[in-house]
Amino acid sequence: QVQLVESGGGLVQAGDSLRLSCAASGRTLSSYAMGWFRQAPGKEREFVAAISRGGGSTQYADSVLGRFTISRDNAKNMMYLQMNSLKPEDTAVYYCAATQALYATLLRAYAYWGQGTQVTVSS
Repeated sequence: QVQLVESGGGLVQAGDSLRLSCAASGRTLSSYAMGWFRQAPGKEREFVAAISRGGGSTQYADSVLGRFTISRDNAKNMMYLQMNSLKPEDTAVYYCAATQALYATLLRAYAYWGQGTQVTVSS
């Protein structure tokens, strides 16, 4: 099975950018479709973005479309989330996740999760 570790979170101001990274170990990342999810205080975990095994297909939540970009580097066993034009409502713990499905946007499809990284956007 794969182990996932997120990094890159922090405290930024509205309009700033951050890049989150997800490092995988244990199995080659190319065996999995990947996703980013987030959970704000008092809210359920929600889908942010997904990417297929080879990186050729991506999908985004409407709330981040045009501002966030998901990517992966299978040779490095890494996945990324570039977040631009951040808003206070983007404040949450961000999780990377892996699924052996070909492609998935539903939380329940993902079996492997990282521990999360906090992103806080001040107004």
